[in-house]
Amino acid sequence: MKRSVNKFFKLVFAGLLGLSMLANVAQAQAQEAPDVLIKRLSQEILELAKNDKDIQAGNQKKVYDMVESKILPYIDFPRMTSLAAGKSWKEATPEQQKQLTNEFRTLLVFTYSGAISQIKDQRVEFKPMRSAPEDTEVEVRSQVIQSRGEPIVLNYRLEKLPAGWKIFDINVLGAWLVETYKGSFSAEISKSGIDGLIKTLSEKNKKLAASGAAKTAAK
Repeated sequence: MKRSVNKFFKLVFAGLLGLSMLANVAQAQAQEAPDVLIKRLSQEILELAKNDKDIQAGNQKKVYDMVESKILPYIDFPRMTSLAAGKSWKEATPEQQKQLTNEFRTLLVFTYSGAISQIKDQRVEFKPMRSAPEDTEVEVRSQVIQSRGEPIVLNYRLEKLPAGWKIFDINVLGAWLVETYKGSFSAEISKSGIDGLIKTLSEKNKKLAASGAAKTAAK
């Protein structure tokens, strides 16, 4: 992947401080308004990350477990992956779609984990949401306030599904995540097809896994 895309990933997920939910209250949360949901999740993940000594110490397994159980269930990976793959998504077989979605999901696990490990004293402020009660897709706007540097503009696009609201795109400083991935995905698909993209993501994930294991062993 291009270095500029990797840099964007870091910025995106450094800003994604707020996506956590306890599984035993998922059904109740499904009825929440999208902005209320994002606000509460933001506060939960900030408090967990700041108060958990293992996470603050860089325990990779603890961070991965948090991401897997409290964040990823509330992202619509099939839709996000299909949007990033563009027209090539419909040309892929069901098995290729499944593999691509899984590799994309794994990549985000590592990226989210890196962002959570860096949480220190950030906080999130939200802007009023503009939507109608019948809307099935909305945008929740916020910004991450840091002790140093300018605030990071962070917006979410959510869709209403039978199971509740889920995120399918994220905007940081004016750039939508799906559009950023779309460019790199398209370039890889043009060069080596869907299988080539799956292989590229798989190899990247293996390197990230090895790097995380090495950091854990060094503790």
